[in-house]
Amino acid sequence: MNAKGTVHKFGDNVDTDVIIPARYLNTASHKELAAHCMEDIDKDFVNNVKQGDIMVAEKNFGCGSSREHAPIAIKASGISCVIASTFARIFYRNAINIGLPILECDEAAKEIKSGDTVSVNFDTGVITDETTGKTYQAEPFPEFIQNIIKKGGLIKSIT
Repeated sequence: MNAKGTVHKFGDNVDTDVIIPARYLNTASHKELAAHCMEDIDKDFVNNVKQGDIMVAEKNFGCGSSREHAPIAIKASGISCVIASTFARIFYRNAINIGLPILECDEAAKEIKSGDTVSVNFDTGVITDETTGKTYQAEPFPEFIQNIIKKGGLIKSIT
């Protein structure tokens, strides 16, 4: 499994209220959630994101509440992968449960810039910044977690 796209970069402590503001949690529509993804931190995000793009952030991405709306909004917006220095634990598990590929790699998260083109090999954990030519090594998920992500989430992987 691979991903390749343009980077949308964010900093430390991006919480779930920024990823999808609470005022939009009255819908279960993935499309509606995607329409408001990141709007309180980057009003142009939804207009600039394209299918397959990659989100990069620094430490503690997805902190805050345990709502699974946050990874759903990111995935539904078209983001194919989130790379961060670290993830809040509940966001990390929610991302896997809904089939959003994520990787922790501190060096990549700090060095990759917004607008770079990045490719990811999920089987090996290799992240390549195609803009700079630099590669980074993340720890790939074990096969059973990769299977959950490939099938689109936990429920889809067991049905």
